[in-house]
Amino acid sequence: MPSPESTLLHSWHTNADAWIEVIRSGAIESRQQVTDQAILLAIMGRQPQRVLDLGCGEGWLLRALADRGIEAEGVDGDATLVEAARAAGSANVHVASYETLVEASVDIGRDYELICANFSLLHQDIIALLAAMNALLVPGGALVIQTLHPWAVAAGDYQDGWREESFAGFKGQWQPMPWYFRTLSSWLNALDMAGFRLSGMQEPQHPQSAVPQSLLMIAERRPLQE
Repeated sequence: MPSPESTLLHSWHTNADAWIEVIRSGAIESRQQVTDQAILLAIMGRQPQRVLDLGCGEGWLLRALADRGIEAEGVDGDATLVEAARAAGSANVHVASYETLVEASVDIGRDYELICANFSLLHQDIIALLAAMNALLVPGGALVIQTLHPWAVAAGDYQDGWREESFAGFKGQWQPMPWYFRTLSSWLNALDMAGFRLSGMQEPQHPQSAVPQSLLMIAERRPLQE
């Protein structure tokens, strides 16, 4: 029986074309109204010159950063999404699984001032990956993570564990996708174990919604002497 991690990666391969259509047509209301702007503002607030987009997908954030004069590179585990990003004008995009990134067997550059992960940390074992990203940052560099808000999507089961996204309500043909739910304390522990220090947290919210649309964490590379 395949592991949830392998099923997760396979679902991205299967859903890539449908995902490109959904993103480029603006079909996800929360992204259009809240979360896209939230990640952009969080990145721009630190005024980086070089950014790595971890799990860049079809490249919308790379293009948005380039439009603002920021040198942005991307990496994603799905070749279809990477090719779509390149075709849309983002040249520096790499195909690499998270396991490959942990092993540092692919050259995606280093000395980044900021690395962002926008709804792209969906698997269980993220500490080694976050530590690998830590090593690619300049001293004082930052990691910006935007993810589903655990309190908003817990559905009465507030503990770490695998869940499933069925993409109900999305147009097109979709394969259900497993993703790993983690509590707020689990997120903070993972950051700490990977050598980061939380420096900011936001809960982007639409003014007409009673619940936050996402959890956005800003963590800085912790000095070695700490």
